[in-house]
Amino acid sequence: MKQVIIIHGGDTFETYDEYLSFLKNFEVDISYFKKKGWKNSFQEKVGNDFEVIAPKMPNKENAKYLEWKIWFEKILPQLNNELILIGHSLGGIFLAKYLSENKLSKKVVATLLVAAPFDSSDAEYTLADFVLPDDLTLFEEQGGSIILYHSKDDPVVPFVDLNKYIAKLKAARAVVFEDRGHFNQENFPEIVLDIKNISG
Repeated sequence: MKQVIIIHGGDTFETYDEYLSFLKNFEVDISYFKKKGWKNSFQEKVGNDFEVIAPKMPNKENAKYLEWKIWFEKILPQLNNELILIGHSLGGIFLAKYLSENKLSKKVVATLLVAAPFDSSDAEYTLADFVLPDDLTLFEEQGGSIILYHSKDDPVVPFVDLNKYIAKLKAARAVVFEDRGHFNQENFPEIVLDIKNISG
């Protein structure tokens, strides 16, 4: 059985003081804690031919790449040898960075990056230590089929970041949307269909 590993997004800060300032100034709405999105119902959507694993990465509100790397490497030995990796937002750049810097012992069938930041040069946020290396060749070699999803109206990750990935990942396929924002919707039928087609 193929396994689908979904790495969620998160926030990063250059300093702890910036993180504390974020916490103090964040406007809390109770609906924030009731968010439901496509990742929550993914197992149901892809069906019993896949096992969906969505690990909770450490401290997503103030994510540190080294902490996520350590946690990811605790999960890897327990996985099968036919992996489909999905990274949403910060989870996308995490996978791109990890697969560019580390040789996997598992076979990756496909890597799907959803609204993944490439760098912070065109954004109002920092990526702290989630910084891609200049060379993404290893990612291309071991990432399987690479598909990039981005929406032109994404209010979080600038659309230009998609073009930066395309320039580096020559074999990647880009899927462009007009109105999906940062892909926080409840359903994402296109990614479900792509996974079934990849594995079909």
